[in-house]
This record gives sequence, structure tokens and C-alpha cells, in this order.
Amino acid sequence: MHDQAPPPGDAPKPADPLPDDEESAYDLLQRGQLLMRQRHNAQAAVVLGRAARLEPGRGSILEALGRAHFNAGQHELALDVFEALLEVDPVSHYAYYATAQCLRKAGRAEESLTRLRLACALDPASALYRGALARAEAWLPADGGADEGDADADVADEGDAGPTGEG
Repeated sequence: MHDQAPPPGDAPKPADPLPDDEESAYDLLQRGQLLMRQRHNAQAAVVLGRAARLEPGRGSILEALGRAHFNAGQHELALDVFEALLEVDPVSHYAYYATAQCLRKAGRAEESLTRLRLACALDPASALYRGALARAEAWLPADGGADEGDADADVADEGDAGPTGEG
């Protein structure tokens, strides 16, 4: 009689936080970053958006999502995401740099300069931020209007050699 199985409702169940067909936020982040490395930024934004819904407020996911939107040409969406990153991490020098790039694309050069200055203040050793600030100051005409400058630059990953994302 000891060989009898317990009733179905009484059996302990193994911990399975996700059904087989769902990916974790970490898995989605990894897949999104791979898509970005392959320059499939719009697809990466979709995948990373799913990760952000699973784990709202996760800085690493927001940073990757913002980069994907920016590099896919979705600058307003990128700006929204990078501003959300600043709410999560108000001292994120990269978020200030990235919001500056979004603002520049939107023709808001003066606001862009302010954000670049903040990025430089938070990470004075960054050649990426100092170079972007120097270029932005050169782009801004004396009357305060925006000059397009390097309009095709991607938002660089912090590990990239320059602001175009090509290292």
C-alpha cells in the first residue's frame, strides 16, 4: 500500500516560474543585445520592450532598449526610455549622454549641451563624452540654433571607441 501515489492535488510541484514558451527578462535581454550586435535594432527594440515589461525599472534593460530605439531611428521613443533610465538611476552618466544625442536629433541643441555637460561631470575620464561635448559646442551657432553636425551617429555603447558605435 505504500506504493500508492498521493492524490493529484497533494503532490509537491517543482518550481517552474515560467511556462516553457516564455523567456525570462534575462533571456530577452541577451537576445536583444545579440540582435543589436547584428544591427537588427528595430527587432531588438521589440524583444527588449518585452523584457522591460517583465522587469520594469531594470537599468540594464532600459539602457539596451533606449540604444535599440535610437539606432533604429526611433529617437522620441529612445528619449522616453533614457529619461525613464534617469528616473531609475539619476547619476547614470551614460543616460545623460544618450538623452543628449536624442535631444540633438530632435533639434534641441541647447538642452543637449546641458545633458552632455552632466555626462562629462559624472564621468570626466570619458573621451566619448568629452568628444561629443566638444562637437556639440562646435555645432551650436552663436545664435543658439542647432546645426545637424554628425546626424547619422548611433548612440555608442560605453565600450565602443567612438560616438558612432563603431569601435
